[in-house]
Amino acid sequence: MFETISDKLQGIFRSLRGQGALSEVQVDAALREIRLALLEADVHFRVVKQFLEKVRLRATGQDVLKSLTPDQAVIRVVRDEMVAMLGGDEPPRLATSAKPPSVILMAGLQGSGKTTTTAKLGHFLVKGGHHPLLVSTDVYRPAAREQLKTLGAQTGQKVHHPEGLNQPREILRSALQEARAVGHEFVLVDTAGRLHIDDDLMAELEDLKAIAQPSEVLYVADAMTGQDAVRSAEEFERRIGLTGIILTKLDGDARGGAALSAAAVTGRPVKFAGVGEKVDEFEPFAPGRMVSRILGLGDVLTLIEKAEQAVDREQAEALVSKLRRSEFTLQDYRDQLTQVRKLGSLDQVLSMIPGLGSAARQVDTEAGEREIKKAAAIIDSMTPLERREPSVLNGSRRKRIAKGSGTGVEDVNRLLKQFVQTRKMMKQFGGVAGGKMMKRLAARMPQFR
Repeated sequence: MFETISDKLQGIFRSLRGQGALSEVQVDAALREIRLALLEADVHFRVVKQFLEKVRLRATGQDVLKSLTPDQAVIRVVRDEMVAMLGGDEPPRLATSAKPPSVILMAGLQGSGKTTTTAKLGHFLVKGGHHPLLVSTDVYRPAAREQLKTLGAQTGQKVHHPEGLNQPREILRSALQEARAVGHEFVLVDTAGRLHIDDDLMAELEDLKAIAQPSEVLYVADAMTGQDAVRSAEEFERRIGLTGIILTKLDGDARGGAALSAAAVTGRPVKFAGVGEKVDEFEPFAPGRMVSRILGLGDVLTLIEKAEQAVDREQAEALVSKLRRSEFTLQDYRDQLTQVRKLGSLDQVLSMIPGLGSAARQVDTEAGEREIKKAAAIIDSMTPLERREPSVLNGSRRKRIAKGSGTGVEDVNRLLKQFVQTRKMMKQFGGVAGGKMMKRLAARMPQFR
């Protein structure tokens, strides 16, 4: 997602480098290229026009034209306006009702991923220490309610599924009664969708909203649907009134412009994004971080957060202790590969590293993923002794390991060579000088609490 617009914008900014102070003519030329890049990325034409007017006003100001680094000044202007278009730098928050439960109404067209997103949002709230109640009022799509019930069971969430009730309004009233009786803080309502907007759909949503008095009405937009998502979002905002947007399938390969447009045309912020098919591949949408990645500026904060979630603190402390004793083994090497995999796919990790920009997509990440899996398979085919003492790996043992892991002897030899090089590097951090170096680095690192 966003690769087309990202490549185009980064190319435009590279053309501005080294030109010294910019003239208004140069700014106008750059804005024409930005306009084409946004339109090619499927950004709505009205959004493009408004966006460029704001950028031009700031980019032709004296602060930019007289800047010693005009390309960076223009990037800053474009970044700020894109962030504003997506809802601002404020972290997304769910509004809550003064008297629980707080109801979150999920709206959108059929196929946008409302049911799965409802389960994902519920799982997100559970991780935050809440106890949401999920309910589906979609009595039209076959097995829609059963789908939510199944997703809830998979993630340990309570789903309200009353037998004998087949009217959306009655199902919602029943769910609200249970939530008040049991003490659920949130009720997440998966509503029915249609292939297109019609009066019946809107009338039903208006009734459900009147019954629930929701603290949030979130429009679930499929980021792959292009301009249809924009038109639908406008209509839902006009008829129902939205408080925010959730983008699904943000890991897809669409051009991404509609995702940028939906927030702009409704004036509602993007609050969450689905970044994969798994229930935990769902995260608060941080406009500043997303725009930084689009512009090739990286996203260090998200990378740090992913690392904090993925790294086992006790395991990390044990590894440091082993490094000091020069006892780094193949099993430790295998554990580190597992930690890397927890950060996400390699292309996602590379996209967050500042300075790589579009160069990150030129890396053969699929080959890298295959190598990690192959290395893990090779180590898994070893005995505990072989993992602790690689020196015992003679020719016959290497052949057995290669056969057991479905690889070749040359793959086993390559892994062992990489391990030796890694252990040699690790030993440099295990000695006295390495310890001092690590202390100095630690002193300079920000402290996270």
